[in-house]
Amino acid sequence: MAKRDYYEILGVDSNVGDSDLKKAYRKQAMKYHPDRNPGDTDAEASFKEVNEAYEILKDPQKRSAYDQYGHAAFEQGGAGGGAGFGGMGGGFSDIFEDLFGDFMGGQPGGGRSGGGRGSDLRYNLEISLEEAFNGKQMEIKIPTTVECESCDGSGAEAGSVPVTCNTCQGHGKVRAQQGFFTIERTCPSCQGQGKIIENACKSCRGEGRTSKEKTLSVNIPAGVDDGNRIRLSGEGEAGMRGGPSGDLYIFLSVKDHRIFQRDGQNIHCRVPIPVSVAALGGDIEVPTLDGARAKVAITAGTQSGRKFRLRSKGMPIMNSHSHGDMYIHTIVETPVNLTKRQKELLREFESEGKGAHSPESEGFFSRVKDFLADLKD
Repeated sequence: MAKRDYYEILGVDSNVGDSDLKKAYRKQAMKYHPDRNPGDTDAEASFKEVNEAYEILKDPQKRSAYDQYGHAAFEQGGAGGGAGFGGMGGGFSDIFEDLFGDFMGGQPGGGRSGGGRGSDLRYNLEISLEEAFNGKQMEIKIPTTVECESCDGSGAEAGSVPVTCNTCQGHGKVRAQQGFFTIERTCPSCQGQGKIIENACKSCRGEGRTSKEKTLSVNIPAGVDDGNRIRLSGEGEAGMRGGPSGDLYIFLSVKDHRIFQRDGQNIHCRVPIPVSVAALGGDIEVPTLDGARAKVAITAGTQSGRKFRLRSKGMPIMNSHSHGDMYIHTIVETPVNLTKRQKELLREFESEGKGAHSPESEGFFSRVKDFLADLKD
């Protein structure tokens, strides 16, 4: 079954601000919370749906990807599966934290014990149609954060180590009773890390990571199309204090070509042909995306717009050894700058034929004649 629109799930429009988005989320989460709907499987499913929608829309990067590509931006290990742009993560304890963290002095969306996971990154890469056809190994440069070399990602100055947080005893979370709820929230002392840094590293100021431009090698497979994405696991921002790195998502776009037009895995090419070849027939050569030339046999009497098919001369089909097809669209070119003799020959041809060589014109004007006769009746 097709997934519902995230904005529809939360009851907001696509222009909603962060504050109103959060209010709508809290309202829906309270409405469908399992403790308020014991044994109601539909309410539980709606509760998970609300959580998933908010996890995507509250993050500007994820929201931008969703607005542009919809659910397709998170397929193959996306939002519903705990990967993609950070995934769902968190379980019900994060919902408690988002709903009630403000009342307890905590921060919504806090982390767990240990280093926090780094953010996922997006990189937009434009390639040519030839590169999409052949595939290519490319190098890209991205500004990101990497593990601090001075402290090996610990965040502590050399010679010192982080100590266990006394508030949460190293768990990164604290619990409190709120009516009939037991609320678990991020520890306010260590911000969910479970440890306190008493002597912070001067290079990274205790974060365990520093800013750096990184060069990466990317393999562009043959046959990619607009909107395809490539995931480089662990190549996003470094995590806080030794936490796991995020992922890098490369979104591809293919530039328009000056000769060929792409339609899925098929290639189209408009080719002008002389009127003599169109009338008498003959062979023409056309370029193909692999850099070669293909011979096309033009049959006598070819009109503008006729298509000729070249099998397996289109785009490679990803994850297979097959190719799409190439279609040649003929454009019969009217001769210009004729000499006096050429004009005389054309007039002789016209007088000899008396319309017999132009069946489409004859048919059209015959229909016009019938149409005008019907108007007089």
